[in-house]
Amino acid sequence: DQDGDPPDDAERARRRYLTFDKQSVDGMSRVHGLLDPEARATIEAVFAKWAAPGMCNPADETPCVDGEPPEDLVRGDWRSQGQRNHDALKAMGRSVLASGELGQHNGLPCTIIVSTTLKELESGHGHAATGGGTLLPMRDVIREASQSHHYLAVFESHTEVPLYLGRSKRLASAGQRIVLHARDGGCTRPGCTAPGYWCQVHHVDGWAKGDGSTDVTHLTLACGPDNRLVEEGGWTTRKREDGRIEWI
Repeated sequence: DQDGDPPDDAERARRRYLTFDKQSVDGMSRVHGLLDPEARATIEAVFAKWAAPGMCNPADETPCVDGEPPEDLVRGDWRSQGQRNHDALKAMGRSVLASGELGQHNGLPCTIIVSTTLKELESGHGHAATGGGTLLPMRDVIREASQSHHYLAVFESHTEVPLYLGRSKRLASAGQRIVLHARDGGCTRPGCTAPGYWCQVHHVDGWAKGDGSTDVTHLTLACGPDNRLVEEGGWTTRKREDGRIEWI
């Protein structure tokens, strides 16, 4: 074989990857990747159904995701194959999230977490930030919220979501985690860019020492490596007078 031996499984596994560039000013994200044969075969099978003309078309009032699309939807589908592939991939992600099979991630149901302000929500303009750091146009937030289970974090007059647990529990509640997503956005160690999805809840004063409390005002977000810096690496954290978390 003048081209050499075909690549083995270990070589393919080493070369596989899928990454996203940062969002551009129009909100779009360029994708780069190299799929192994099994990943390509899996996606091809899904695209054969969901990337067919008339399927998963966001321009339709009720996009078709089950069975065969009506003939009028097929004839009226002016998307390119690349655009249909994109819409099928988005439908795949939404289907997995809606299935509930992903369970929980860092103490919350695995779902899209969005933080915004009441002013932007009522105006229908601007952007909201997701737990992964993506800026989502408000019209998309409103459309997704219309068919989602959503939490409302009211900072000044919360009455139904317990945010102050003292020493009664060590693990943060779902309500506290939602508030931390909105307040901190991601890891609070200076210089760390880990978004909220990648973070754990950290007791600012240290639970194990006996003086830490599971109150939302004494909790913060920290990615796994930075959280271990406090537990094992000699770092400490404290809350400053201005409310910011200081890492020392």
